[in-house]
Amino acid sequence: MSGFIEVSAYVGVTISLVSYFFGMLLKKKLKLAIFNPLLISVVFTIAFLVVTDTSYTAYESGAGFLSWLLTPATISLAIPLYEQLELLKKYRKAIALGILTGVLTSLLCVLAICLLFGLSHTEYVTFLPKSVTSAIGMGISEELGGYVSITVAVIIITGILGNMMSPFILRTFHITEPIAKGIAIGTSSHAIGTAKAMEMGEVEGAFSSLSIVIAGLMTVVGANIFQSFI
Repeated sequence: MSGFIEVSAYVGVTISLVSYFFGMLLKKKLKLAIFNPLLISVVFTIAFLVVTDTSYTAYESGAGFLSWLLTPATISLAIPLYEQLELLKKYRKAIALGILTGVLTSLLCVLAICLLFGLSHTEYVTFLPKSVTSAIGMGISEELGGYVSITVAVIIITGILGNMMSPFILRTFHITEPIAKGIAIGTSSHAIGTAKAMEMGEVEGAFSSLSIVIAGLMTVVGANIFQSFI
């Protein structure tokens, strides 16, 4: 089976898509946050690779085609933002302050956790970009000397948790303003969380998309400052 996967250019893509659609069906049927389609897809794909004794390299040779869609998908996030341009102009100061607060909170939490558990500098800078999109986070981690592969895993886990937990957290703290919801989700859980924000509404999705970009740029600066703290 592993040999077939290694010589086929489409098996990796098929596994990824089938497992994701299975996760979507499971979430639709059970309606529980824990059954996040992306989480189910990750678990299902890992299980498949282990059972079939297939290397990640063989899987990625086919599934890598999906990464080509990342850039156009990210660019398309500008469309809902453009439609909410008047709100952006009206609340620009509050939006900038909200995103800055979210970025600082993320960096301070990583600092506190690493100090608490006595992690090394390399491990510390690996976790610093946990809340930004993977394209930016990988660059930050590599530049600061972190473990890039672990950074990617942490970014994905952060996004999945944000997607799963954001509705509960927003309800718990009675956050009802659409702009505030979008900024909170986008700043803390990048594109994966933004998918949930778009389910909530156009305004939430638009400002979550904006937060991904601005939070990413702020994190580039912030991570370079914070990296010297450990």
